[in-house]
Amino acid sequence: MKLRSINDHYAVSPQITVADLPAVKDAGFAGIICFRPDGEDPDQPTAAEIGVAAETLGLQFVHVPVRSGGEPDAYALRATRRALEDMSGKVLGYCKGGGRAERAYMLAATTPAEAPAVRHFDVVIVGGGAGGIAAAASLLKRRPGTTIGIVEPSLEHYYQPGWTLVGAGVFTPEQTRRSELKIMPAGANWLRNAAKTFHPDTHSVTLDDDTSVTYSVLVVALGIKLDWDGIEGLADTLGRNGVTSNYRYDLAPYTWELVRSLKSGTAIFTQPPMPIKCAGAPQKAAYLSCSEWERRGVKHAIAVAFDTATPALFGVADYVPPLMDYIRKYDIALHLRSKLVRVDGERRIATFERTTGTGPESRTETVECSFDMLHVVPPQTAPDVLRDSPLAGADGFLSVDPATLRHTAYEDVYGLGDCIGASNAKTAAAVRKQAPVVAHNVVRRLREKAGFAVREPVALYSGYGACPLTVEKGKIVLAEFGYGGKLMPTLPEWILKGTTPTRLAWFLKEKVMPLLYWYGMFRGHEILVKPDFRQED
Repeated sequence: MKLRSINDHYAVSPQITVADLPAVKDAGFAGIICFRPDGEDPDQPTAAEIGVAAETLGLQFVHVPVRSGGEPDAYALRATRRALEDMSGKVLGYCKGGGRAERAYMLAATTPAEAPAVRHFDVVIVGGGAGGIAAAASLLKRRPGTTIGIVEPSLEHYYQPGWTLVGAGVFTPEQTRRSELKIMPAGANWLRNAAKTFHPDTHSVTLDDDTSVTYSVLVVALGIKLDWDGIEGLADTLGRNGVTSNYRYDLAPYTWELVRSLKSGTAIFTQPPMPIKCAGAPQKAAYLSCSEWERRGVKHAIAVAFDTATPALFGVADYVPPLMDYIRKYDIALHLRSKLVRVDGERRIATFERTTGTGPESRTETVECSFDMLHVVPPQTAPDVLRDSPLAGADGFLSVDPATLRHTAYEDVYGLGDCIGASNAKTAAAVRKQAPVVAHNVVRRLREKAGFAVREPVALYSGYGACPLTVEKGKIVLAEFGYGGKLMPTLPEWILKGTTPTRLAWFLKEKVMPLLYWYGMFRGHEILVKPDFRQED
């Protein structure tokens, strides 16, 4: 590795490898900027490979591709300036020979900042979570060469369905985490920003650094907002005083700590009003905790309650009987239409508003309950940037046709994942089914906009969602259903009966589903998710 210092704060080098990174760190560098586009040479390490390894060593990493023989454009210069400002310490820039790394630095340092730059992509995807990454991977499989910009500020991605098992001591937290750079599809451009404003009339999105991106087609995959401040006192006591939640990476291990240490007392598990992501997860935590307490022989000394703001234990009636069997098995006090409104962590008091009766006979009372362990699921809403935009429906979520996932007013906008205002379950399994639908329909729309005669049918989403209800350690009721609560099992009943707790479903949850997530949907492999189609006139 040949380094050439430009000044005390910046140096350049030719292409580096993962093996060079320890030496880079030992030389006192705090960050690395890669100015080389992927694919220039057959044996060239990708930016993702270098970036993931660099971040593992504690080095910051930014990719600002500048093509060979070309000058850095306004966007590249702005990105370079921002990277140099954000990196606290010496920075190493590299490309094939070092020339572009030096040129970009010198221009960024000497050229006056211009008006916010604008970049255009065939497809802009806002959100680099499960929906955004899966849609990008499927798009690039169908239409290689499509220019895609993925707007995502987070440096890490989490397999959130695994947090239930972290809270049960089955997974470690680290098993659920990957670098965002590692999951970014090859061929996509990662814009490490947050979206600030949507302008669908001008086909543009303003980012949080006041730059703009324009698009031919927009895909919105922003997820859902967890409103920890929506319950009085909750944010102040999370992670202590026996208050926990499997809905956060840093708190799921505390759930397991509480379950392991509790030998007697009261444990309360809560569920807020809909919509929420994975509506079965709140009760999964209760069942798995009870299963562990039974295994340790202490369940008889622990009073357990499940308070849900919903009118039924589960939204699809076919799955309620097997779940009620476990409510009785574990002697769980079930309170329907019971909403957590306040938590006093110091006093260990949870306050609920409970509604009884229906119609004119209904009444709501406030109930205070003491606890030794409290597992809370926060209320959830559409992300602020979406809720305050022209793209939002009356509920604040993205207004889409529930079958085509196309926006109801803007024909060049599509959506998937937890942010859409459709009646499907908000689960990772739903995203697996939605991604091929969005990818197919976006490619179809791009062809229309290019002036081609489009004969391909429109892809349709059936509302499929799946919720592996972990009723005990080693057994799962695998709920699979679509719009209207229609049962939609993937496997024949003689292999797996979803309304019955099975060990096979547990095996799928623990071993198979994480692999489908990381190595299937994130790489455009559409396994068992072929969409339905409708021929348009």
